[in-house]
Amino acid sequence: MSVLVKGLTDGSIIAWRNLLHVRRNMDWLFAAVVQPIMFVLLFGFIFGGLLGGEAYREFLLAGIMVQTLAFNSAFTVIGLSNDLQRGVIDRLRSLPISRAAVMVGRTSSDLAVSMVAMLVVSLCGLLIGWQIRGSVLDAILAYLLLLVFAFAMSWIGALIGLWAPSAEVAQSAGLIWLTPLTFVSSGFVPESSMPGPLRVIAEWNPLTAVINAARTLFGNPNPQGVPPLDGWPAENSALYALLCSVLIVAIFVPLSMRAYKRVASR
Repeated sequence: MSVLVKGLTDGSIIAWRNLLHVRRNMDWLFAAVVQPIMFVLLFGFIFGGLLGGEAYREFLLAGIMVQTLAFNSAFTVIGLSNDLQRGVIDRLRSLPISRAAVMVGRTSSDLAVSMVAMLVVSLCGLLIGWQIRGSVLDAILAYLLLLVFAFAMSWIGALIGLWAPSAEVAQSAGLIWLTPLTFVSSGFVPESSMPGPLRVIAEWNPLTAVINAARTLFGNPNPQGVPPLDGWPAENSALYALLCSVLIVAIFVPLSMRAYKRVASR
């Protein structure tokens, strides 16, 4: 059996173990889906009336989806940190499994949780008036792009989880950097409405690219009166989003594997 096949096979077993843990501890899944529902209702109805009503709710949904997927990377942080603190990693290391299995299993199981969360957000959006106005193929491409982004973000979470000295630090470190990243984007308001420096940051923010690409593929336009997007990141949002996701994976997979090797050799 090749190294790659063994890594994927062992990783699928670890992923199943993690999903069984989620099933026995539904608070993880509950947290993954309740927060985005709260954001949909909060921004869609409380603020939505001031920002364009139904048109704003259609604009909002892609932002909520991407924010949800980004915040779900914190589950990777906490999951790995808990496994380290409880000695699970040591027990797994004593088994004849691939070194990559633990990391592949963790990111894969968290991707499955993100898929459930994305489905819940989509259903919630449909209930409040969101519509997919693009073609079926475009919608499928949008969801695939969102999943690629979620997988990339989970590897950032994996590295943070391996670096965190305790579960308490992991909980804070897994979320603190995501708040500015998600709000300085086009998730809740168009980047064109932001002041100069923030607008530049938002335009080149990878989350903005994923959000804008998803909106375009879903066929959800900007609210009335918002000027059309310009600049390379906006005009090539799908390509830029894919490039950013691939770059994140290319950087953080080796870093995470190196960190895991360091932790496992203690």
